[in-house]
Amino acid sequence: MTTWRKSSYSQSHGTSDCVELASLEGAVGIRDSKSLSAAHLVVSAGDLAALLGRVKAGHYDL
Repeated sequence: MTTWRKSSYSQSHGTSDCVELASLEGAVGIRDSKSLSAAHLVVSAGDLAALLGRVKAGHYDL
């Protein structure tokens, strides 16, 4: 069984809507907590780390 996790930050701000992550064999699963039955993305841990680094560095207008 896959264990999905979301940031405790989302719960502390009165919303349960969040991106959830799961550790998969050799990869990371990403899904929308509002659509649990929808498809999810699977990326390598390195690709996720690179994406998060670029987001934190301000490369995307989020």
